[in-house]
Amino acid sequence: MTVESVNPSVSTAPEPGEPPLAGGGVPVLGHGWKLARDPLQFMSALGDHGDVVRLRLGPKTLYAVTTPELTGALALSPDYHIAGPLWESLEGLLGKEGVATANGPQHRRQRRTIQPAFRLDAIPAYGPVMEEEAHALVERWRDAGTIDCTGESFRVAVRIAARCLLRGDYMDERAERLCTALAVVFRGMYRRMVVPLGPLYRLPTPGNREFNRALADLHLLVDEIIAERRASGQKPDDLLTALLDAKDENGEPIGEREIHDQVVAILTPGSETVASTIMWLLQALAEHSEHADKVRDEVESVTGGRPVAFEDVRKLRHTNNVVIEAMRLRPAVWILTRRAVVDTELGGYRIPAGADIIYSPYAIQRDPKSYARNLEFDPDRWLPERAKDVPKHAMSPFSTGNRKCPSDHFSMAQLTLVTAALAARYRFEQVPGSNDAVRVGITLRPHRLLVRAVPR
Repeated sequence: MTVESVNPSVSTAPEPGEPPLAGGGVPVLGHGWKLARDPLQFMSALGDHGDVVRLRLGPKTLYAVTTPELTGALALSPDYHIAGPLWESLEGLLGKEGVATANGPQHRRQRRTIQPAFRLDAIPAYGPVMEEEAHALVERWRDAGTIDCTGESFRVAVRIAARCLLRGDYMDERAERLCTALAVVFRGMYRRMVVPLGPLYRLPTPGNREFNRALADLHLLVDEIIAERRASGQKPDDLLTALLDAKDENGEPIGEREIHDQVVAILTPGSETVASTIMWLLQALAEHSEHADKVRDEVESVTGGRPVAFEDVRKLRHTNNVVIEAMRLRPAVWILTRRAVVDTELGGYRIPAGADIIYSPYAIQRDPKSYARNLEFDPDRWLPERAKDVPKHAMSPFSTGNRKCPSDHFSMAQLTLVTAALAARYRFEQVPGSNDAVRVGITLRPHRLLVRAVPR
């Protein structure tokens, strides 16, 4: 009898190791220069190097995940919170007390406060406003000549959000202010995320002054909305009333800062993402006239020639698929970050507590491993018999789990209705001077989309 037979060796699984370091980093900036120079290409190429890879942004180490399965794990696991470079760059806009950036018990309480406004059975109450704004847009474009899609898309997105959720007639002047300010702020925040120059962003350079003015105007706009509601003494059944009446964990009214941050989180990111999606939908209708014609035919078959209504939305299946496919190829939210709150493991690699994780819905949703003809605009890929072949978490435009966007049904309803109303009345053509190349900021939008609406 040998010693080994009395005390057999115990085989243990190897400890998870560090993921590989992505190539192409440079001194000081690390991979930040590539994220700044060509971020979409950079994030899309990371999957060739592994399911998890390390990146350097200045002095920070980040972990990038590149597969649908791992992005789903991030969204569903309590080991990761909303935090990291993206959210740090957004704190100047969103604050630290709104539902977009809060974690833990505060986030759960805030979700309970706002969720009734976005329940599926609550959405039909917003139908008349959505219809009115969609058809006002159609009429405004009847003799519009060249249409600047940036301003027009923001205008309809802001008006629908304000009139439905804040019950305010915040008309064109405020929509224009929000559109102008958001364009500057979101571009500047992306720059601050990928090129972390710290104190240099506080220098009084023209770019920094422009950014600070735009940010101040956004917060002033929100303060005006809240002050007007308080002064009116009115309490309509809307989200702003719910916030003004909300209580904290101790049964006390929530603070002014939280009310402010909640309104910012409702009005600005939602308007930015919906407006960006409307721009990409207009670009898709102009580029893919065959699908624009199918939308028009579907609307006519459902409505019999009357103006499209909110009650028609659920029947407009091809129109809905056009919206989903536009969001797949050009997601407004193209980059997200999380932070590990404990030592954990992801994809077989060790992730230390405090580490930041980054991933790109843009890269995930265009991955040829998940989608046949991945770069082709094909709304029919969302027909039930084909959609079942898309891997889980390969298409999550509103995220997953407890961080899922509460306004997903609200957003899809307005996007489908606006698309149907416009395509039923017009064909769209880009005009000289239009530039539909992707402009990268915190969100994706066309550089300058100019179209002509040709009556059908």
